[in-house]
Amino acid sequence: MRVRLGYCAGIIGLVLFAGLTRAARPNVLFLVVDDLRPAIGAYGDARAVTPNLDRLAARGLLFERAYCQQALCAPSRASVITGRRPAAFPRISGGEGGAHYREELPDVVTLPQLFKQHGYHTESIGKVNHVYPPILDPVSWSVPERLADIVKRDEYLLPGNRIGGFIQPMRKGEATESVEAPDKAYVDGQAADAAIEALTRLRDQPFFLAVGTKRPHLPWSAPTRYWNLHEREKFGLSPEVAQPWAAAALVARPWRYEWRPDSGEMRGYTDIRTRSDIDAEKTRQLRHGYYAAASYVDAQIGRIVDAVTELGLADHTIIVLWADHGYHLGENGQWGKKTNTELDARVPLMIVAPGLTRPGTRTRALVELVDLYPTLAELAGLPRETALEGTSFAPLLDHPDRAWKSAVFGRYVRAGAVGQAIRTERYRYVEWTRSNDGTVIDRELYDVPADPWERRNLADLEPDLTTALARQLHAGWTAARPTSPFSR
Repeated sequence: MRVRLGYCAGIIGLVLFAGLTRAARPNVLFLVVDDLRPAIGAYGDARAVTPNLDRLAARGLLFERAYCQQALCAPSRASVITGRRPAAFPRISGGEGGAHYREELPDVVTLPQLFKQHGYHTESIGKVNHVYPPILDPVSWSVPERLADIVKRDEYLLPGNRIGGFIQPMRKGEATESVEAPDKAYVDGQAADAAIEALTRLRDQPFFLAVGTKRPHLPWSAPTRYWNLHEREKFGLSPEVAQPWAAAALVARPWRYEWRPDSGEMRGYTDIRTRSDIDAEKTRQLRHGYYAAASYVDAQIGRIVDAVTELGLADHTIIVLWADHGYHLGENGQWGKKTNTELDARVPLMIVAPGLTRPGTRTRALVELVDLYPTLAELAGLPRETALEGTSFAPLLDHPDRAWKSAVFGRYVRAGAVGQAIRTERYRYVEWTRSNDGTVIDRELYDVPADPWERRNLADLEPDLTTALARQLHAGWTAARPTSPFSR
């Protein structure tokens, strides 16, 4: 009887919210943060200073186990915007950030485009799609995208970090920067200003407003006051967590790892050596910079969310916040994203849906970023696109403990190999195949709760379990969908 009552409550909640949407046409504030793992106080990170994100989480539903489809900016964002998984646009998902999803999906109706087609004003500020080379999409937006094309030079204020950028705009300076400066000196402060202006201008019409922050993407540059919120000595790593993979392992299986003896996103920064590990002192500095950049982003998001309340929009505005992927900050000697690991695939996700979500609720249901498209469409009462490859998690909003997906899926492509990943309640299984002929060349299996740093590969030790998870992986995302009649 309890299950039946739960389902009935779900139906009633959705019907009431659907009635609200027909009458009030809920706005959507779509907040995306770049490279942010769950380094947020509300996720239990004691080092984080994120009072505004914590406050947002306290207003609605926090997803404890949300996952991106690929731990790289361009394919992850394209997956969310199109509602398709990265295999649908392989040139982007292969790491070629210059490719546009419309080159392979020319007729796709994007998430903002769907809202635009149904009378919403749609607007994009900051990094929402990929930015350099820019993946702009004028058909999705009512007005041109703003602050989207951000060159590396303009991520800095110090002349020493900017000087090379006037010759090569994407030339890197140091990996961190601390400057006494106002928030608007960096682009994320400018994006917050623009978002508040847009909210003020759009307050009397239905809108889908997407706002993206560039930080905490490298370089970790932020006004000094955000650095001062943290104590650097607290950012060290214990030896067992920081212990790097052996160089021989990194070379033998290059598809698994982003940070190798001569490669990694951070290698090009002027204060990072080309071929060496990061020592303990530098580790503390870099981790400090990441958390300072996250605190800076937190302040900008707080300003935007406060404006929603001050303008009288809170009662009919859905607020959703997500990050495009996670990040390694020295764990296992790794720096950056671009892997199939838990640290890179798991992301923060929270949503406030007036009249449906309850303050301070959490869910451990497995969800995916590709689910955002069908969820927001359903909450706004818009027709469902038939080709979507996600599942609306609207039923979770009023009943967070509902039984849900049995697994989520991801992938990465590197070094001539395709890594397909599945994350179940307990395990992460990754199967690597050669790109040219599909031959299996590597398998990884980790018991995530027991081995959170994924150091003990069980693939050869647990053959029956490996076979079962491989079967579940190949059955695909449709076989992992919830069986509840209230899921879509």
